[in-house]
Amino acid sequence: MQEKFHQPQMHADAQRRARDRVEWLLQQAGIGLNGSQPWDMQVHDEQLYSRILTQGTLGLGEAYMDGWWNCQRLDQFACRALRAELPRKVGFTWHDAGLVARALVSNLQSKARAGMVGERHYDLGNRLYECMLDSRMTYTCGYWREAADLEQAQEHKLDLVCRKLGLREGQRVLDIGCGWGSFAEFAARRYGVRVVGITISREQEELARQRCQGLPVEIRLQDYRDMRERFDHIVSLGMFEHVGWKNHRGYMQVVQRCLADDGLFLLHSIGVNRSGIRSDAWIDRHIFPNGNLPSVAQIGQAIEPDWVMEDWHNFGADYDRTLMAWHANFERRWGELAAHYDHRFYRMWRYYLLTCAGSFRARKNQLWQIVLSKGGVPGGYQAPR
Repeated sequence: MQEKFHQPQMHADAQRRARDRVEWLLQQAGIGLNGSQPWDMQVHDEQLYSRILTQGTLGLGEAYMDGWWNCQRLDQFACRALRAELPRKVGFTWHDAGLVARALVSNLQSKARAGMVGERHYDLGNRLYECMLDSRMTYTCGYWREAADLEQAQEHKLDLVCRKLGLREGQRVLDIGCGWGSFAEFAARRYGVRVVGITISREQEELARQRCQGLPVEIRLQDYRDMRERFDHIVSLGMFEHVGWKNHRGYMQVVQRCLADDGLFLLHSIGVNRSGIRSDAWIDRHIFPNGNLPSVAQIGQAIEPDWVMEDWHNFGADYDRTLMAWHANFERRWGELAAHYDHRFYRMWRYYLLTCAGSFRARKNQLWQIVLSKGGVPGGYQAPR
């Protein structure tokens, strides 16, 4: 965890100007300072204002972790702030510039660096995710159409993926970024397929193997770039966000060489409305190091001209409900986790879940399921919903 932020005391007039600027910005989103609305910011340290103006979203998030401010409904705060484009209005900070420079100069998602997100996020402890997720530990967006709760939403999503691929008994399927084995187990049990799941997280590998014991499932600790076998179909749920803009094309080439000529590839990924090469500074430092959410244009460039895009399904609004359900589970079971994580982690994790829910509610982030084929499905592809 990062150490607490320390900042020299400002002169009273400079502090007042910073406060006035932040207050004016928040007013653009209908957010008040120390007000009575559930999305209002309750300030406990007057240095907060300059921290926001100099560090942007990184300063805002770390100040929350440090207890400098609170908000009754962080999800509503984030939704309003993002709809009003407040991060853009704050402006480009030195931290943002550093992220851009790093992304331009280095391949942040190279094979040598790929394990960082596994170690720092997915290996935080299986107990954390057991408490937060559904019983299958599915750490991707649920499909809430006709679902009453998180358990149903995740089962419906897994079944939707299987139906979109047209899985048949005996087929061999590759799951890139298999997590704790939820898709592999579901597809093997319900559809009788054989699955190879790959992950870069040691904790995921161990638990996924236990979960899929006795099924025709093989779980490997392996980078996607090392795959050279052929499969009837390929699926990737919530992993493309870690591939990086410099590797999109190479990723698609790996899938191309591993997919049977008449097979389908389903890509399930968070997406953004505007192309970029960096992640949010706070998310990059504390949640998903070296992440990079793709845009429509970036995915299009990566698949052209080798693929036929058979279906593009956006149900990003469902991620709001999924994240809120994860947050409810996390809060409800924090007592089981408190002995293993400190209070600053608690504030970090709830900030992560609730502000991400707000971003999907504001429609700044999307969730796409894209079905691709090599040469086009003869007669056309009929997309299940």
